[in-house]
Amino acid sequence: MLQSLRHCTIAFTIVLAAAAAAPTRAAFAESGPGLREDASAALAALYKQTPSAKVLGEHAKAILVFPNIVKAGFIVGGQYGEGVLYRGGKPSGYYSSVAASYGLQAGAQSFGYALFLMTDNAVKYLNKSEGWEIGVGPSIVIVDEGVAKNISSTTLQKDVYGIIFDQKGLMAGVGIQGTKVTRISK
Repeated sequence: MLQSLRHCTIAFTIVLAAAAAAPTRAAFAESGPGLREDASAALAALYKQTPSAKVLGEHAKAILVFPNIVKAGFIVGGQYGEGVLYRGGKPSGYYSSVAASYGLQAGAQSFGYALFLMTDNAVKYLNKSEGWEIGVGPSIVIVDEGVAKNISSTTLQKDVYGIIFDQKGLMAGVGIQGTKVTRISK
């Protein structure tokens, strides 16, 4: 038992050190205006770098942008960040993105992601839920290079499309399945 506690303490210390050393901005902004500024800049950069994101944005009912998620782990890991929901091009709420993981992992990284809510039902689900676990509820498609090449206004048939962007750091793999998105106050 004592040895397990020592291993957990060592693992936790490594996770904290990795998170501190991760090449990233803060995982959350100090204020609503700062978070809106970061999210707006991230969305503009995403549109510039990924033409399919612009197509999605033009047809989305709402866009949830998390400009900076910090992920760190050593066997046990976690990730956190805050984002802004845009409806009609205007900010309409703030959300947190939280996930925990267990398994073969070590390192720290930061990344951003945007969720393009394409249907009124997807927006309703986000607003009604006490916390939306991605992968449960509206159908979501993670847009990679292969999917991005086939996106057009006539192929958009899913409730939500997600794009991960701006990965930095040293950690194998990034994903948002199992992430819990919850409305917060700013």
